[in-house]
Amino acid sequence: MANLGGAIMKYGYFDDKNKEYVITNPETPNPWINYLGNKEFYGLISNTCGGYTFYKDARLRRLTRYRYNDVPNDFNGRYYYIKDQDVIFNPGYKPSLTELDSYKCRHGLNYSIFEGVKNNIATKLTTFIPLNDNVEIHQLEISNNTNQVKELQAYSAIEFCLYDAMDDSTNFQRNLNIAEVEVENNTIYHKTEYRERRNHYTYFSCNQELSGFDTDRDVFLGKNRSFSNPITIEQGTSANSLVSGNSPMASTRVDFKLQPNETKTIIYLLGYEENDKEAKFTSPNVINKEKALSIINKYKNPENVAIEFELLAKHWENLLAKFNITSNDDKFDRMVNIWNQYQCMITYSMSRSASYFESGIGRGMGFRDSCQDLLGFVHLEPQRARERIIDIASIQFTDGSTYHQYQPLTKRGNADIGGGFNDDPLWLVGSVSAYLRETGDFTILDELVPFNNEVGSEKPLFDHLYASVHYTMNNLGPHNLPLIGRADWNDCLNLNCFSENSGESFQTTSNFESHKAESIFIAGMFVKYGKEYIDICNRTDRLSEANLVSKAVLEMEEAVINNGWDGEWFLRAYDAFENPIGSHTNEEGQIYIEPQGFCTMAGIGKAKGLGLKALESVDKYLVNDYGVELLHPCYTKYHKEIGEITSYPPGYKENGSVFNHNNPWIVLAYTATNQSEKAFEIYRKNAPAYIEDISEIHKTEPYVYSQTIAGRDAVNYGQAKNSWLTGTAAWTLVAATQGILGIIPHFDGLVVEPHLPKHITECSVTRKFRGVTYNISINNQASGKTVIYLNDQKLDSTLVKYDGSQKTVNLRVEL
Repeated sequence: MANLGGAIMKYGYFDDKNKEYVITNPETPNPWINYLGNKEFYGLISNTCGGYTFYKDARLRRLTRYRYNDVPNDFNGRYYYIKDQDVIFNPGYKPSLTELDSYKCRHGLNYSIFEGVKNNIATKLTTFIPLNDNVEIHQLEISNNTNQVKELQAYSAIEFCLYDAMDDSTNFQRNLNIAEVEVENNTIYHKTEYRERRNHYTYFSCNQELSGFDTDRDVFLGKNRSFSNPITIEQGTSANSLVSGNSPMASTRVDFKLQPNETKTIIYLLGYEENDKEAKFTSPNVINKEKALSIINKYKNPENVAIEFELLAKHWENLLAKFNITSNDDKFDRMVNIWNQYQCMITYSMSRSASYFESGIGRGMGFRDSCQDLLGFVHLEPQRARERIIDIASIQFTDGSTYHQYQPLTKRGNADIGGGFNDDPLWLVGSVSAYLRETGDFTILDELVPFNNEVGSEKPLFDHLYASVHYTMNNLGPHNLPLIGRADWNDCLNLNCFSENSGESFQTTSNFESHKAESIFIAGMFVKYGKEYIDICNRTDRLSEANLVSKAVLEMEEAVINNGWDGEWFLRAYDAFENPIGSHTNEEGQIYIEPQGFCTMAGIGKAKGLGLKALESVDKYLVNDYGVELLHPCYTKYHKEIGEITSYPPGYKENGSVFNHNNPWIVLAYTATNQSEKAFEIYRKNAPAYIEDISEIHKTEPYVYSQTIAGRDAVNYGQAKNSWLTGTAAWTLVAATQGILGIIPHFDGLVVEPHLPKHITECSVTRKFRGVTYNISINNQASGKTVIYLNDQKLDSTLVKYDGSQKTVNLRVEL
């Protein structure tokens, strides 16, 4: 279907009206995915129906199997086969790979719709998870667009995971002996380990009378067969197999006739339920199915499915109405209004745990990740942001350090990774500050929050902020700069690891605890977030603490100016032997992006013009076609004193790729130094809507950000990796809304300081803030000083003070 030997091509298009990306060619360079669900029950689904489903935790409550790195790839999912005599096809193209006469995948906001036509049999598969029920709905509509009566069969096929995805993929000596199911009416219940250690089960239900079923994968497929050509479907039969041990699955068969121009609707449900221990069974080894039957009865009716689908649409309409822009740059509008905010919701829900690049097994919710994700999410659902802050702070230790990750099911710190990443504590200050500025809810500071989730250790949240700030103050190195610990924001800069063993983890191994390696990046964080912490202290009458930290912030600024400036840019770090990293004196890795962005954002050396000089160096050495590279020149040999960053081939990952997560820091640094054109130039280089035409090079989804884009020194320059779950989403939304549009939440209201590029001549913004709707019109064609009019009255400041008595505020901004 794809002309891979031809010119660079697109595989679909944006449908802004319906807030969808429509894929018209199933053979995308990578699987292009979407997420279903946004509270506790989730699904990942690709443009060919691949993916998997889980409850809360992608490792410990995985409901369906998915095999990463399989060949051919992306061949596990939710599959529906239509058999029309000898022709077998799928609405989403895979797994049968029967070429369709037409194909569309419409990825929308927490739903995906697949439309496939073969021989005038049209199918439409709508997939979504309702807002408040733990069930994935698959509604399959089959239409006979011929002038003949059609005798058809519809098969389903999903493969159950034995819940712990790690154990399921490794512990075969046990797992091939334990699978159990029940089949009752039109529903298959997966109850492996339910008899003893579990009180939860999975079910797969169909709202039609079944002509047959299978629950044993090997029987369904047949010997030497795969999901692309199951023997049962080829023969038009079902074995009615009841799995005992082996690999459990759910396949249902519905035989039916369709008159010309008739449509049949079949509803399939993949759900999860938990029972109380005292109410697990209705008779010996028979599941208590009461909760599942309630959901099954609710959604067997297409009208109820339609109602829930509409509620999902209204939910997103209300969310996205909280920040909406209209300008003469439709790509900028598209990113800010739809896809960037949507991706922020997904990163909030998933952190870095479950994507087509993260298996959901190795990582839980990251401390720094979740703190940063909150920056792009807090305006959408502040109450859930509040809950996330409490979860994050609860894994902190009393000295201010913290576990690096926690598991979403247990909310306990991940001991396998541990702590010692010395940037982590300061991100908590940044996230709480963002919450306070968005909501004005200072009561969160009095919320009692445990340390290390230990009962009896609860202290007010403010004490956690205090611990975070003082952890940095108490852990300084020889140059009075913060000690880096295992790593700072860049987990691959491992200055205390010194690994020469390929079996060691760069992140968790420390072969040389120097207590000397320092981070200029954390210094920039301390200055920026230290100032925000001081504001919080002053507003809560903690004046002595504010004075103490003010002195420490000034001392840190002085330390950076004296020991962290390399002449034309900020240094990155000092290694365990007090040698500079990110210096012109280095042979490789002479300049890094992170301190140039963060130290400039923090205003370090502003009076000396250090930020302006640093950005000139960024432009000179780090900018390429797709953004700003992490460092230059790339490392060409392994340096054990520097760590994992030097282990990547030049141009990939941290070794000189465009690491999209930190590009917004440069955008914000440019807006902080009033360089609007430069800010937008960097913003648009890797914004998905602006680079859709290079999908054949880029390869990842053209509607969301990826973590990295291969740099100039890479063999595959321009190829992206690690899409969806990246801090790029939150920080880019901050850069777009608070930097370029300049609408900044403040403790006392909204600061309005736009930095629009010249080509955006006018712009209108709707911003809902603390229950007040701000209608802001920006005229970018005026000249002179920025002037703001509130209801046609000129303001003396760019701060528009919050007044809760007004439900609507009209602002006019002349730039």
